[in-house]
Amino acid sequence: MASEAFRPLDDRSLVEYLKSTPSLAEKLGNQFDKLEIKEVGDGNLNFVYIVVSPSGSLVIKQAIPYIRCIGESWPMTKERAYFESSTLQEHGRWCPEQVPEVYHFDRAMCLIGMRYIEPPHIILRKGLIAGIEYPLLAEHISEYLAKTLFHTSLLYLTTTDHKSSVAKYCGNVEMCRLTEQVVFSDPYKLSEYNHWTSPYLDGDAEAIRGDDILKLEVAELKSKFCERAQALIHGDLHTGSVMVTTGSTQVIDPEFGFYGPMGFDVGAFVGNLILAYYSQDGHADQGSSDRRQYKEWILTSISDTWNLFYRKFTDIWDKNDGHGEAYLSDIYNNPELQSLIKQKYMEELFHDSLGFGAAKMIRRIVGVAHVEDFESIKEASKRAECERKALNFAKALLKARRSFHCISEVVSAIRQHDSS
Repeated sequence: MASEAFRPLDDRSLVEYLKSTPSLAEKLGNQFDKLEIKEVGDGNLNFVYIVVSPSGSLVIKQAIPYIRCIGESWPMTKERAYFESSTLQEHGRWCPEQVPEVYHFDRAMCLIGMRYIEPPHIILRKGLIAGIEYPLLAEHISEYLAKTLFHTSLLYLTTTDHKSSVAKYCGNVEMCRLTEQVVFSDPYKLSEYNHWTSPYLDGDAEAIRGDDILKLEVAELKSKFCERAQALIHGDLHTGSVMVTTGSTQVIDPEFGFYGPMGFDVGAFVGNLILAYYSQDGHADQGSSDRRQYKEWILTSISDTWNLFYRKFTDIWDKNDGHGEAYLSDIYNNPELQSLIKQKYMEELFHDSLGFGAAKMIRRIVGVAHVEDFESIKEASKRAECERKALNFAKALLKARRSFHCISEVVSAIRQHDSS
């Protein structure tokens, strides 16, 4: 079905749309009498409908021309739906086990029809708040990161294919500018959209705005984010963009997808795990559970995510040496040189990941959009105490990221800041 013009759908008009779109109607077994429709958008950007019939199910996601949680005063491109659909399909090509299938895309309607990730899947962030362990999380996320980042980079692609893809995703500039604003700009200045747990963190927010060293480090990261078209990244890989069970992990919502620095994806995920770690004391039950064991599981997941990603990424690289145009085999054919290249490349990626992860942590505490990990802690003073620990660690990590040589050193630093 090709729609002539954009119109927001509601429950009733959605049914008519489904009936007139063969690829979606077929997924529902063409059964519309007992259709169940539930709107589950998180309130930030889009309308998201779960559609279930006796014979099948799917999800409809429609982008609207403003940010839902702010209102029409903050316009937002509807074209993000095109880039989300494109990213899902490209990432799904390389890692179908962790990416939901796209059934239908309507560019005029800014609408995606895709696989419904059925219960008992829940949003990872909610599972972390509830204290649930996911034994395959690091295995699955590292697989997703390694496969999608490697195969969309110059380590695998020709420069012709790479530049063609870069050009395509440059069109997602409005979403990139939103990231530039909320991650790299607003937290470091007075902004009408910033907020924090006041009055407890008033001084902390002011200190960030006056920290020139921090600002210099953030400027360097912003430059990399804007200028380095390294791979097709998800662009918003936080724990709210992952759905999980103990045996399954699905990455959703890549509407910020564009060609950017690999470390932005790796860092976003690790940074959000660190936020989850520091939030645990606010969710601890004084009587039955102090969450200490669960905090250790989160730290293990942080270590495993990076270590498994490193191993898988370099393994794929070994199997595809000379495939892309970054390091041509007739030039870099010396085993010692190849080893040196990989070591240097991964070290820079590690430091990028730490920097971007730290920046994402800071913005979630003193910027516009916070995380449920902290927001669900009802007692403001307790919430602020958890947030301050996370904020102090993030600032230290951002400034000293190049001094870390392995993820175990980062984990040790997390523990140290937690006990201080």
